[in-house]
Amino acid sequence: MNMLNTESGGSLQTKMQSKTHIAVIGAGAFGGWTALYLLRRGVRVTLIDSWGPGNSRSSSGGETRVIRGTYGPNQPYTKMAARALELWEENQKRWHRQLLFRIGVLWMAEAGTDQFERASLPVLKEAGIPYEELSNSEMQKRWPQINMEGVLWGVYEPQSGFLTARVACQAVLEGFLAEGGEFRQAAVKAEDLDTGNWDELTLSDGSKLRADQYVFACGPWLGKLFPQTVGNHIRATKQDIFFFGTPAGDDRFSEKHFPVWGDHRDHFFYGIPGNQWRGFKIADDTRGPEFDPTSGERTVTPETLKMVRDYLGFRFPALKNAPLVETRVCQYENSTDENFIIDRHPSKQNVWIVGGGSGHGFKHGPALGEMVAGLVIDRKDADPFFRLSRFNK
Repeated sequence: MNMLNTESGGSLQTKMQSKTHIAVIGAGAFGGWTALYLLRRGVRVTLIDSWGPGNSRSSSGGETRVIRGTYGPNQPYTKMAARALELWEENQKRWHRQLLFRIGVLWMAEAGTDQFERASLPVLKEAGIPYEELSNSEMQKRWPQINMEGVLWGVYEPQSGFLTARVACQAVLEGFLAEGGEFRQAAVKAEDLDTGNWDELTLSDGSKLRADQYVFACGPWLGKLFPQTVGNHIRATKQDIFFFGTPAGDDRFSEKHFPVWGDHRDHFFYGIPGNQWRGFKIADDTRGPEFDPTSGERTVTPETLKMVRDYLGFRFPALKNAPLVETRVCQYENSTDENFIIDRHPSKQNVWIVGGGSGHGFKHGPALGEMVAGLVIDRKDADPFFRLSRFNK
């Protein structure tokens, strides 16, 4: 039965007007999922983004992201990843759309530099994320495509893998709209936001937006919107991504036969096979130079290409002369300690700042959105691990 037929127009209008209204600024992985989970908690939500979810300027754009639980010791992210895996599964079933590809994640560990992998094992076990410890010979047997020179052992997460990125952001928006959310493509004017002396937002189309609470999840733009509160505690860096063509008819490097992988050498390289036959994705995780996500030219450098080619030929011999078929420049949105920022604005208690994805945030989107929605609606404080005050110590 249609709800409009069960209530008078006046009472329904009153009910809608009495709903708490929350504005979420930024429709990337953090903002989109936060808006969706706020909506599911029964409030009215307006989601705003300058260029749209998963756009090419955003830190949540591009084709794919890794989802894994290996994170080392003394951190909250392994448990968050475990929860995120559950929520990715739950939502893709709800939407009848695959966003999570559980092709496994392999971490290659070298002698003397394997503290990260070794310390991750008890944390993975505690979080309930399945893993296997593999010897060099076991990995060689399972993946003969990889030259295991210098690799002592490995961690394999069989239930982890990769996520679509741009496509997932758009799926979240579609789900949000289908459940009754409102989306507006507009930019928020930055003037005086950081002072706290404002009661409504001024948008780029000249309109005003007033809400009961505000969540700013604007990625690398947070420092510009809040120069005193956030400022240089978030820094955008240029990250070059490469896709190489595999030999004709050879599916050894496709997701059917190859996992997501990470390799802790002098530089930390990682890669994702396949995904709609776009090629073998590889990137250097080392933080690049500072980058302006609004006006920066997204062109890879010859120096980075040469370094990646040299590594590719060493670790994956069959791809030594593979052609470069596609490139992409994205940016990491790094907090100074590479941990998330989740906190109220110090001068305006109905404003939340959520960011600092730092190159590893995308996978956590649904778990973070669920968490932030609870904090905002239940008026709770964030964990001190994520608060802005940590930068003042």
